[in-house]
Amino acid sequence: GMFRVQAPEADTGKKDEHPYTFDLAVIGGGSGGLACAKEAVKLGAKVCVFDFVTPTPLKTSWGVGGTCLNVGCIPKKLMHTASIYGELIQEASAYGWGVEKKEHNWSNMVSSIQGHIKSQNWKIRVDLRDKEVTYYNEYASFVDNHTLLSKNKRGAERTVTANKIVLAMGGRPNYPDIPGATEFGITSDDIFSLKSHPGKTLCVGASYISLECAGFLNGLGVDTTVMVRSILLRGFDKTCADRIGTYMENSGVKFVKKAVPTKIERVKEADGDSPQELLVTYTQDGQEYTATYNTVLFAIGRTALTSKVNPDAIGLKYEPNGKVPVTEAEQTNVENVYALGDIIQAPELTPLAIQSGRLLAKRLFGGSSLLTDYVNVPTTVFTPLEYGSCGLSEEAAIAKYGEENIEVYHAQHVPTEHTVWEDGKDAQNYAKIICVIPENEKVVGFHYLGPNAGEVTGGFSLGVIMGATKADFDRLVGIHPTSSEVFTTLKITKRSGQSIDIEDC
Repeated sequence: GMFRVQAPEADTGKKDEHPYTFDLAVIGGGSGGLACAKEAVKLGAKVCVFDFVTPTPLKTSWGVGGTCLNVGCIPKKLMHTASIYGELIQEASAYGWGVEKKEHNWSNMVSSIQGHIKSQNWKIRVDLRDKEVTYYNEYASFVDNHTLLSKNKRGAERTVTANKIVLAMGGRPNYPDIPGATEFGITSDDIFSLKSHPGKTLCVGASYISLECAGFLNGLGVDTTVMVRSILLRGFDKTCADRIGTYMENSGVKFVKKAVPTKIERVKEADGDSPQELLVTYTQDGQEYTATYNTVLFAIGRTALTSKVNPDAIGLKYEPNGKVPVTEAEQTNVENVYALGDIIQAPELTPLAIQSGRLLAKRLFGGSSLLTDYVNVPTTVFTPLEYGSCGLSEEAAIAKYGEENIEVYHAQHVPTEHTVWEDGKDAQNYAKIICVIPENEKVVGFHYLGPNAGEVTGGFSLGVIMGATKADFDRLVGIHPTSSEVFTTLKITKRSGQSIDIEDC
C-alpha cells in the first residue's frame, strides 16, 4: 500500500539506509511543520526545518512559529479577550462595581501581545535546539525531489539533501487586484502589530477572519465597517452565520452589503497624531460610491504558498489556489514528498495541522499506520458572539442525508451571567444539534452560539466523534447554571416551528 507497517529491522527511513544528509527536511516552521519535525526527532530521525517570513508590503514580519502564534489564533484570541473586557467593564456596574469605562489604549495592548509572542518565538528556538532539530531561518525551494536550495535574508545560499520532504508552508492573505490595495491596504498579517490606533476601519470580506477582526475592533471602540460581496461566513451553518451578523450589527458594526472596493487612494498623509486618510471607491448594486477611512483591512481569503518553493522542478501537482492534492496519508504525487496543514484541502486549523504532523512522523519513522481524521474537527469562530461547531452544517447535512432524514433540535436562551444587566437580556445564545433519523438520531452536527464557545464545543465534540445520538445527549445531566446544559434538554424541532425561547429553571 501507500506505506508499510514496519518491523523494527525493516527500512525505518533512517540515515544509514540512504545517501542524504537528513532523514527529513520540513519546509515551514508553523504548527504542522514543527510538530512533524519534533515527533520525527523523537523517533530517532535526523531533521531540519526551513522557516522564512517574507515581509508584508507594510514591511511587517515575524519570528518562528507560523501564522497561528504570530499573526493568527494567538493574537486574535488576545485582542478578542481585550474587547470582551471592555464589555465586562460596562456590565460590572449592574453588579455593584463603581467602574467608568476607560479609554482603551491600543499601543499598550499591542506591546503586551507582541511581548508574549516574542517570548514564545524564543521558547520555540530553544526547544528546537534542545531537541536537536536543525533550524534554518532561510527560504527553501526545490532543486530536485531530494535537494533543496535555501537563501537567508542576506542572500547567502545553502544546499541540503533529504530522504523525505514535508511541505508545511501554510498560506498568506490575498489582496484584491485593484489600484492602491497593496500600497495602502493591510491584512491580518499587519493588524496585530500595528503600532498606532487604526482609526476608522473598513474590513473587506465576509470571512471569519474579517468578522473576528471587525468584532474585536468594534469592541475596542474603533469605528468599524464591514464590506461584504455576498454572504457571511460561506461554508459555515447559515442560521448561525446570520445570527452572528445580526448580533454584530446590533453591537454597532456597520455593514455595507453586496459591495466590492474598486480603488483606494491616500488623500491625506499621517501627520503626528492625526492618522492618514484613505478614499475608498466601491460599487454597490451597479452604482459607484466613495467613503473615507483611516485603515482598510483585506480579509478576502488566503493562498497557499506552494508556487513559491519551485514545485515544477519536481513535477508537484497543485491547484491554482496553491492547494496540494494528497492521499489519506498526506503523500503528494511525488513519492517522497508529503504535504500538510493549510496547503492541503482540509480545514485550516492549527490543532489539525499538529495532529497531521505528528501522525505523519509516526508513520514515516515509527512504524505506525494511524491516519488523521479530517471529518469531525471541532472549531470556533471568535466573533463577539462566539460560534463553536463540530460536524456538518444544516445545509451540508441536508445535502448528504436528505431533508426528510434530518431532525434539527434547537433552542435559544440568555446566559445567567447576563441576566442582571438590562442590555444583556436579549436571548442571543443559540444551541442546535443535527440528527440523522434513520441512524437512531445520531448527532452529525453540533452548533453553539454564546460565551466560551471553544470550551463548550471542545467538550461536546468528544461525544460527536464517538457517534453520540440524541438519546445520549438526553441521558447526560447538564450542569446548572451554565450555557452548555441547554444541549441536554433540547425538545423543540425546527420542523415543528415552535418558539425556541427557554425559561430559566
